[in-house]
Amino acid sequence: MSKIVERTLDFLELFAEQKKPLSLSDISRLLKIPASSCYDVLHSLQDRGYLYELAPRAGYYTTRRLLNIAHAITDHDPVAMRADLLLRAMRDRVDESILLAKIDGITATYLMSFEPSHPLRFLANTGDHVRRLHATSAGKAILSTLERKPFEIYLKSLKLEAFTENTITSKIELRKDIETGRKRGWFLNREESVEGVMTLSALFNWNSSAYIVTVAGPTVRIDSRLKWIAGLLVDVCNRLEMRQEVA
Repeated sequence: MSKIVERTLDFLELFAEQKKPLSLSDISRLLKIPASSCYDVLHSLQDRGYLYELAPRAGYYTTRRLLNIAHAITDHDPVAMRADLLLRAMRDRVDESILLAKIDGITATYLMSFEPSHPLRFLANTGDHVRRLHATSAGKAILSTLERKPFEIYLKSLKLEAFTENTITSKIELRKDIETGRKRGWFLNREESVEGVMTLSALFNWNSSAYIVTVAGPTVRIDSRLKWIAGLLVDVCNRLEMRQEVA
């Protein structure tokens, strides 16, 4: 990534993280870069209307311009427009976290996240990447999309780290588990990445691209409803692929 682009994004994310006005010296200290390197980015953002100075030496903060641009973009996101109603309806029925991610090679990026009413919930931020491919249902879904040769090449280099006592650490068992997921149409993570958490994931294709829908929540709430949730998940993915609307 271009250094100037990366630094600009660091600036914006810093304001989101700190949630308060910041001076040039604050930004320099928090980002651990020289003040001289911050100056141009800071004043470019100010000139374009993304930042404003509260008062002399009172620090800078973001304007609403970024929010307005974000709304203009997301309101016309073709994937969001396609999936929003179905995934919200699914969230309301299962009352667990529902996540949508797009696959790109052996990575996937979360595009949408719908949270349940429960205070105890699984969280994933929009823009985060799916991690722990061998220990999550979304990761297994990603691996299932690879052709046999690329899959074997990747598997050979993959370190099957144990995150819990349930993590699959055998490459033979991982192959079997992914194949089982392919055959039944959905992939399962039963406390393999985080103790007490279960996730289910299924795939759908749109415009020659693969997407993942994941249901995530505490084992105590999901395990007894596993078959019902899995059936609903597969149905939602089928409807997304066939471009059907919510009934």
